Amino acid sequence: MANFNSLQEAREFFYKDQFAVTTGVVLDEITEDEAVCSLEITDNHRNAYGGVMGGVIFTLADFAFAVLSNQIHQLTVAQQVDIHYLSAPKGDKLIAKATCRKSGRTSSIVNVDISDDTGRDVAQFIGTGFKL
Repeated sequence: MANFNSLQEAREFFYKDQFAVTTGVVLDEITEDEAVCSLEITDNHRNAYGGVMGGVIFTLADFAFAVLSNQIHQLTVAQQVDIHYLSAPKGDKLIAKATCRKSGRTSSIVNVDISDDTGRDVAQFIGTGFKL
């Protein structure tokens, strides 16, 4: 059962997450079993070598995880997360697609695939959400 009746309702709730919002994360889509978020890469997201900071990628993935986890069951908090960085982004935008792998009585498993706007796989995030 979805907790948010519309994309706008979900945005109003999750845009209180000031760290993600000021980083540039945007909630693009939400359904009962999927969330898509994105981030336009700017110079503020780059490390000393010119690459995108891992924390930026993690923040985008964590936000998509939070959106979908709380769409499935509100209130859900992260219990365990794991991220694998696959490739450096080459495009100008990052896209995180969260899908529910399992929703149980007390926990959920959400996979988040992060790619750039060229289609390059950037990272894979798996989160376990604990349902409060």
